[in-house]
Order: sequence, then C-alpha cells, then structure tokens
Amino acid sequence: MAEQEEQPITQPDPPGSGQSRTGRAVSIARLLHRECTRLLQLYKEKETFLSDHTPDGGRIVSLSSESEASSAEEQVQCLHSALRQCLGLLHCVILKEEEEWGKLEGDYETMRKNVRTRLEHLLHTTKDLVETEEMILEVTPDHQCNEEVDGAGGLFGLKMWTYRVLLELIHWSDHAAQTLHVLHREREGTEEI
Repeated sequence: MAEQEEQPITQPDPPGSGQSRTGRAVSIARLLHRECTRLLQLYKEKETFLSDHTPDGGRIVSLSSESEASSAEEQVQCLHSALRQCLGLLHCVILKEEEEWGKLEGDYETMRKNVRTRLEHLLHTTKDLVETEEMILEVTPDHQCNEEVDGAGGLFGLKMWTYRVLLELIHWSDHAAQTLHVLHREREGTEEI
C-alpha cells in the first residue's frame, strides 16, 4: 500500500511536458482502478464476514439506454456521468460510515480518502478533455445521500451496501481506463501512454 500512498494527486503537466492529456487521463484511471481494488481488499480484511456473502442486485450506477454513444468523446461524456454517480455514492459511504463509527484513522480510511481525491481528479480531467460549449460537465457528486441503503436497514445492510458501492467503483474505474484509452488512441494515433 505504501507505493499507492506515495503517488500524489498531481495537477496536469504543462503542455509539451511529455505525456499527452489523454495519456494522463488513462494513467489516472488505471491508478484509480488499482486503488479501488485495494480499497475493497482492505474492506474485506476489516469485514471478514464478507467472504461468506455475495451482494445481491445488479449495477447501482447505470446509464440510460440512450447512452450508447458512437464517438469516443460521447462515450467519455457518458462515463463522466457514471463517475459523478460513483463519487456521490462514495460520499454517501463516507457519511454513513462516519455516522455509524465516527471518524477513524486506518489503512481503509486513508485509502478511501485517496480514492475520493483521485476520483475527483479524474472527473476534472475528463471534463477538461470533452467539455464543449454545448455540453457543460459538472464535477460535483451526482447522488443525494438520503435514501435507505439498498432498502435494507441496520448495520448488516450498511456493510453490504458499502461492499456493492466498492464493487461499482472497481467496475467504473476499469471502464474509465478502457474508454479513455480508446479516446487516447483516436486523438494521439498510438496505443502507448
């Protein structure tokens, strides 16, 4: 985990500094995916009962059927919407966990903060890549944290819902890396990042 914590959240490099904007976006998404995977691992270590349970239900974050975008830019715009929903869900997880257990300091909480910060950075990055005058993209969380978690109350319901949210983060961060790589390939004409 130390190597993940040592990778700071950085501002975009100035033009001409080597890596392209799309290349940086792919790198951020890949790093976010690794951090989300590590966050789930830490959560499972903390909540050992999860090895006996599989969360019910499908995707929490879903895009409308109209989101079958044709161009890479349109796909990134749809991805941006999904990432905003993920950020909103992560904010809810943090809020609900802090309500239940207070503010704790540990590897899980540190990685959760890193994931939130990296996800916010990726949202700003995708906005900068594909925002147009006609399509204004928001970077604020797209979720209100006022419903019951998965319709199930109690501590067990909260833990299972948190597990599902972490799975969503892994899914959408991986999807982000793949989608942004397509955009990079189209704009830069190369597979290399």
